[in-house]
Amino acid sequence: MPRQREDTGQGKSARGFASMDEEKQRAIASKGGHASHEKGTAHEFTPEEAREAGRKGGQVAHERGTAHEFTPEEAREAGRKGGQVAHQRGTAHEFTSEEAREAGRKGGKAAHEKGTAHEFTSEEAREAGRKGGKASHGGGREEEGGEGKGRAH
Repeated sequence: MPRQREDTGQGKSARGFASMDEEKQRAIASKGGHASHEKGTAHEFTPEEAREAGRKGGQVAHERGTAHEFTPEEAREAGRKGGQVAHQRGTAHEFTSEEAREAGRKGGKAAHEKGTAHEFTSEEAREAGRKGGKASHGGGREEEGGEGKGRAH
């Protein structure tokens, strides 16, 4: 006579990997990952594959309503940490001026479309331009009389 599955009332067995709590599943999966890396049979994702996997995972999380919505501060901190690691590993992309402008343009466009763009006052825009000009001309310290070193004339 064949063995019958134990019924939990939910149509699922109380046995096996899927019935374990999440922490135990992670521990077992981690051991498998370590073993495959030691054997040399683990799949090494290319940056493109990793991006695509992350994009798909994010899409699913948003559809399910389980995605973490980052605050602007959390997003900045995550980006800062990622940039630091990339620079330490030597894998950071050094943007050309044109690439930086294009990325900023796209980010600004997306923020305006979402309605999350910061609308600068005239004073804020002047201050940002002053700081940017100062930084690009090697300034930063002002001498007596308000003239910064390296200012454009």
